[in-house]
Amino acid sequence: MSGAQSLAVHPSLETAVSSWISGFGAAMAAGDEAQISQLLNVDSHWRDIVVLTWSIRTHSGGNVVAAALAAAAKKEKPSDFRLADGYSAPRIVERAGTRCIEAFYQFETVAGRGIGVVRLTPPALEAPPKAWTLMTSLQGLNDGIGFAPDDRPDVGADIDAPNWLDLRQASSSYREHDPDVLIVGGGHAGCTTAAELGRLGVDALVVDREKRVGDNWRLRYHSLKLHNRTPINHFPMLPFPDTFPAYIPKDKLANWIEFYVDAMEINFWTETTFEGAEYDARDGRWTARLTQVGGETRTVRPKHIVMATSVSGTPSIPEIPTLDRFNGDVVHSSSFTNGTKWQGRPAMVIGTGTSAHDIAQNLHAHGADVTMVQRSPTMVINVDPSAQLYDGLYLGDGPPLAERDLINSSMPMPVVKRAHQMVTQQVRDIDAELLAGLEAAGFQLEFGEDGAGWPLKYRQRGGGYYFNAGCSDLIAAGDIRVIQYADIEAFTVDGAALRSGDRHAADIIVLATGYMGQDYLLKGLFGDAVAKAVGQVWGVNSETSELNNMWTPTGQSGLWFTAGSLSQCRIYSKYLAMQIKAAG
Repeated sequence: MSGAQSLAVHPSLETAVSSWISGFGAAMAAGDEAQISQLLNVDSHWRDIVVLTWSIRTHSGGNVVAAALAAAAKKEKPSDFRLADGYSAPRIVERAGTRCIEAFYQFETVAGRGIGVVRLTPPALEAPPKAWTLMTSLQGLNDGIGFAPDDRPDVGADIDAPNWLDLRQASSSYREHDPDVLIVGGGHAGCTTAAELGRLGVDALVVDREKRVGDNWRLRYHSLKLHNRTPINHFPMLPFPDTFPAYIPKDKLANWIEFYVDAMEINFWTETTFEGAEYDARDGRWTARLTQVGGETRTVRPKHIVMATSVSGTPSIPEIPTLDRFNGDVVHSSSFTNGTKWQGRPAMVIGTGTSAHDIAQNLHAHGADVTMVQRSPTMVINVDPSAQLYDGLYLGDGPPLAERDLINSSMPMPVVKRAHQMVTQQVRDIDAELLAGLEAAGFQLEFGEDGAGWPLKYRQRGGGYYFNAGCSDLIAAGDIRVIQYADIEAFTVDGAALRSGDRHAADIIVLATGYMGQDYLLKGLFGDAVAKAVGQVWGVNSETSELNNMWTPTGQSGLWFTAGSLSQCRIYSKYLAMQIKAAG
């Protein structure tokens, strides 16, 4: 979460916050809506992550929040509210342009242990502060977190007894038992979920179609790097070493995932395709069909299936009129590797998102004559520093990563949007020269819904922006041309003819046209009834202010979804795992 600045730590803050927490605890114990309401600002927001609603949901408005908290309190019986042990002391900060007191608190429920973040206003302490934002989250289940390493079977002194590797191979073969959870997709989303389930002692199997663990990153285009900084992207329980570069190359990330799978003892089947599954409500299990290398079929009967096939899993290949007239190569960006073959030859890239820019830059670097085709206005900002300002909480000195994650996840969507509007205006000022150059070159710009920048665009559609790592400079300089799709009259055997009469040659056309969402797969893999019961996956729900069907129960028992950035998967995989553990 950006737009945050620590302003002060005051010795009387702890007294003021403790007083508020005590009052809040008493009101929650009584389940008294009126009493709770007295502790909230009129424009307050409450975000719950699993602990009081067993979902992820945001309520906004003092009366709405008070009613929802009172109802949840009567059901979940939260108690023992107090300042959180071992966390940073209350402090005055600025979030989304508002000065407030920010503090961590803890509490207990029937099911587990909770940690919350509250922001109180006013921060001056002359009057009793009230809650502006309030977050509650589940941090542990009352039945413990599963087995620790010392609890694992000891093979004893018998040198003929199975050793660690023997036991691992037997466990991961699933010849004698079924996994409790089947995770479909072996990228960072699937592996972080499997690691968190393993920490809780839940038996999970990850399946992936690729030949090698990490190939879903390793096989992407040659020049790909992450476009946000390494401190934002750590994996659960195994953060990246300090020696990692600021922006991780795709092969390095792929190798890290492979290492992570081994270190976290994740059961992982490569070259395995998930063909679909049917749910038996009588015994609460799925019958899942898998096809392995060589055509071997396997059937497993897990209690839960987690779809971790990414926001950008299945290529979106639109019907483009007259493109069938083109005699050159047509490839989707997911199949593009590098531009070596196209040196000295004309190339066309359809799209202006991240992949389109990276591929256009790669082609140009290999000596191709590149034209980009823009289908709709696109947000562009420099990768450094502008793009990083949205994640400023994670950069520089500050609290431990666990606290930063709590602060990040504690921000309700309306406040996030306001903060990002402020950052977007700042980066437009910083990047003014670049943006003017792009517009002069015919590139159409936009800056997200209500000027809120790229993070909300990512939550809504998984793309639609570019962090400039050099390609925009090439466009502004005229080294890579941009034409508008609306100006194309027709594609031809050797390129495209414009309505103006101009022609643009191409030997290859790369369709950087994005990917289908996870809900695209639902109908084919699970049938019409399940697809209808689940509905939309990803995209912000206007009622809950949260992503649709992500990391929470869906309309289909035993079916879950995970996706998103590395930081999202790090933060929310533990909540997903705890829900599955609690469901049994």
